Amino acid sequence: MSVDGAGAVDAFASASFEQPTAPASFSQALQRSLEQKHAAEAQVEWAELRAAAHRIKAEAIEQLDRLLVQFEERFEARGGKVVWARSAEEACAAIIEICRRHGVRSLVKGKTMVSEEIELNHALAQAGIDAVETDLGEFIVQLAGQRPSHIVGPALHLSRADIGALFARRFAVPFSDDPHALLALARAHLRERYLRAGAGLTGVNFAAADTGSAVVVENEGNGGLSAAVPPVHILLMGIEKVLPRFSDLPIFLRLLARAGTGQRLTTYTHHFLGAEPGKHVYCVIVDAGRTRILADPRTRESLYCIRCGACLNVCPVYRRAGGWAYHSVYSGPIGAVIAPQLQPGPATSGLPFASTLCGACKEECPVDIDLPHQLVYLRQRAVAAPPASRAAAKPVTNVMRWFAWAMRSSWRYRVATAFARFALRGAKDRRQPPALASWLRYRSLPALPAQSFKTWWRKRKP
Repeated sequence: MSVDGAGAVDAFASASFEQPTAPASFSQALQRSLEQKHAAEAQVEWAELRAAAHRIKAEAIEQLDRLLVQFEERFEARGGKVVWARSAEEACAAIIEICRRHGVRSLVKGKTMVSEEIELNHALAQAGIDAVETDLGEFIVQLAGQRPSHIVGPALHLSRADIGALFARRFAVPFSDDPHALLALARAHLRERYLRAGAGLTGVNFAAADTGSAVVVENEGNGGLSAAVPPVHILLMGIEKVLPRFSDLPIFLRLLARAGTGQRLTTYTHHFLGAEPGKHVYCVIVDAGRTRILADPRTRESLYCIRCGACLNVCPVYRRAGGWAYHSVYSGPIGAVIAPQLQPGPATSGLPFASTLCGACKEECPVDIDLPHQLVYLRQRAVAAPPASRAAAKPVTNVMRWFAWAMRSSWRYRVATAFARFALRGAKDRRQPPALASWLRYRSLPALPAQSFKTWWRKRKP
């Protein structure tokens, strides 16, 4: 989705209020994921695991320069090749060059958020390389020409009927919303793609510096097939994925499965230890703005994220607005923190303000990232920016100035609330205030009481 320059906050509101595309089950699915997470947490010493993961990630990020070099040395000693990419453009160019070197015209992809971030599919298509997503959710949104709406469930915004209609249109088959029939259709299409792919690309959940091994966790088996069937395997990872030791992995594997899907362990945990005979393995390590986050001690902790999606599931703003409203592949509270830093610009500058600061995201985070304080800091930084940089937040700033004026004395508060009641009553009578016009296009205001609470109380108190 693109932003036309009307302002990041306005764009967020427009995307969330004017395009309510998620099915009614969207919020229920998020709540179900949250409940499954809580049940899985009770099976282990959650607080101890969480604290240990936080300490390990802090150590890894503090020693990132040394650990990345160590990983490169050990990975290449196992027969792989590391390629460094400072930007999204460099990462795409590196992958295209690898494909051309091996004559690859068709590529299968396991789930990787970094490839969405750098818009790899678009770059591959322009280079004449046919790339297909093999994760079922990613496959669905690719067919629909959309972006994922959730870190773990890319197609969570689509109902079964939506997917059935999409498959019927794209594969010229009778409509069905039966999950088993839809899965069988996707499987039949993808199996053939594995067999003729010249390369497979996967993300990396964790990389152990001391052994040079890359770890990918998944539930569908598509990641393993993408890595094992084609003759070329490309791993794509952000610089923050490295851990100091292989022995650190069990802590994170137990946390990620429980926080992401409520499982004790994901169905598949792949350890890629180097190139097999007759095959080629590459690891493209991407910066793309991460060192900018690393350079600021106040936001560095956001690099601890293991992409479980727990903060999205609990966030009241995400649950109401959905993932597309964030104009970034990273949505929810973690997206509101990292998207403005990874992809600075008018499309993301207002995201730190799209939060209630309730603190639920910090409570749910399996590595205990202090997201609320980072959001407050990014708000402060946005306010302190030059006036041109604050243009996107001007409508919200004006509203808050009026709010501050009204709250300075009781008579101002009475005047403001009386005016607000008058304006809302006008909206109820179809004389809609411009600020509420888009919102009221799809919703009705609740009935206003005949009098305010203060008026009611004055008439009744002794």
